[in-house]
Amino acid sequence: MNNKVLSVRNLGVSFNQGAGNTEAVTNISFDLHAGRTLGLVGESGSGKSISALSILNLLPDNATCSGSIDFEGRNLLGLSDDEIRQVRGHRIGMIFQEPMTALNPLHSIERQICEVLILHLGMRQHQARERTLELLKLVGIQKPETKLSAFPHELSGGQRQRAMIAMALACEPDILIADEPTTALDVTVQRQILSLLAELQQKMGMAILFISHDLNLIRHVSHNICVMKGGEFVEQGKTEDVFNNPTHPYTIELLNAEPEGSPEIQADTEYKLLEANQLRVWFPIKAGIFRRTVDHIKAVTDVSVTLGRGETLGIVGESGSGKTTLGMALLRLQNSTGSISFSGQTIDSLSQKDFRPFRREMQVVFQDPFGSLSPRMTIADIIGEGLDIHNLASVSEREQQIVKVMDEVGLNPDWRHRYPHEFSGGQRQRVAIARALILKPKLIILDEPTSALDRTVQSQVIDLLRSLQARYNLSYLFISHDLAVVKAMSHRIMVMKDGGIVEQGSTEQIFHQPKSDYTRELLSAAFEDYNH
Repeated sequence: MNNKVLSVRNLGVSFNQGAGNTEAVTNISFDLHAGRTLGLVGESGSGKSISALSILNLLPDNATCSGSIDFEGRNLLGLSDDEIRQVRGHRIGMIFQEPMTALNPLHSIERQICEVLILHLGMRQHQARERTLELLKLVGIQKPETKLSAFPHELSGGQRQRAMIAMALACEPDILIADEPTTALDVTVQRQILSLLAELQQKMGMAILFISHDLNLIRHVSHNICVMKGGEFVEQGKTEDVFNNPTHPYTIELLNAEPEGSPEIQADTEYKLLEANQLRVWFPIKAGIFRRTVDHIKAVTDVSVTLGRGETLGIVGESGSGKTTLGMALLRLQNSTGSISFSGQTIDSLSQKDFRPFRREMQVVFQDPFGSLSPRMTIADIIGEGLDIHNLASVSEREQQIVKVMDEVGLNPDWRHRYPHEFSGGQRQRVAIARALILKPKLIILDEPTSALDRTVQSQVIDLLRSLQARYNLSYLFISHDLAVVKAMSHRIMVMKDGGIVEQGSTEQIFHQPKSDYTRELLSAAFEDYNH
């Protein structure tokens, strides 16, 4: 424990908000040691990510830091821009919480990873390309040579996350800051990534700061743990000591916040709200001078789906299995073949203009809340935009409905004039849920709606979604890699792999009598302990 590589002492972070300063982090201290993992847990908005970003001086201009962050005898807070750039990516790597916003949308995956290798290690282009292929294989991206030229928007959420991890590990850093590194990953890949990080840590003697809201994860990957609330550490110590003998009420609350229960209402499966037959989404691969189609990426192949009134269908599977693509095809946000009907009306052949009235009744909560919220609009405008488009409320009614729905999803209505960048990842997710709920639709497609939320808020959101379903007879298509959350939300479950359906049935049957080996593998990965 004497091999200390980073020492943080009395770190404070405040933001100048014009009228005054907002304290985000207050007087925290911790050490990172070579070959050891420190877990940082707490609810969204507690200051976890801000603490991590301050280490690499990645906070916005209106932030002020106090205290010291000692790395190799130098205080990182006092370094110039040029000096800190030599540390970032090379000596200290970081996996960001939201890969879609951390990756450059205009550059291919190959270019972004190669850039790190060329800049910090002085590699030539062909060497960097070979190393990039190795890294993509290392993090479990299938057929990496086909992904080199892909842009971030062409990858699934899990694939983007793995590309971010490959980039962070490219220079084999001394310290890795992992901010929710497995948030968008399904359980099988999650276990692979954690095993990979443990293996690289052992091989390279890397110190890891692991930030997560998933307590089960933190318990099995970290040696020591710090519990954070309101910008302060409320408890810290050896991981097993904190889990077995928690002393602070907040730590105890976190440990008791696992998702549980089941949907509040019995679904009306006789009334088919949504029905799709032989749905197919294939993306052509073009080659040659005439750009002829030589093959297809088969994202969704001949999938049939039914959803009753008031029913929740959970869709699970590995990242890249076609879950999100299926959801977007059902919403007519992705071109597809096959038939789709909604409330007894055929919608697959409608023009976008004719389909527009159905948009009010079919809403979506996207996987990446930051990417789906306009940075130029206030929260009130984002949430109320649907009311404006469909002419559903007067100015006073609009304000009342925005305040009500913000309160329903656990957001302070006084924050409605703020902008998305002023919120944590979990708070942005709740804004996205509020935007969908305000129109009181018949169907909401929820694409990983709780992935960025800590367990206490997850439980609140699950309770909220279930109570809203009971109150308004809502139907949900619930896409998630978190099987504990799917179990608590769903009447039925559909398991997807490689664009097709592996198995479907009632939640009870899938969890207790799975028929396929793949389903059993998913369940095993989700509910067995990770190897330390």
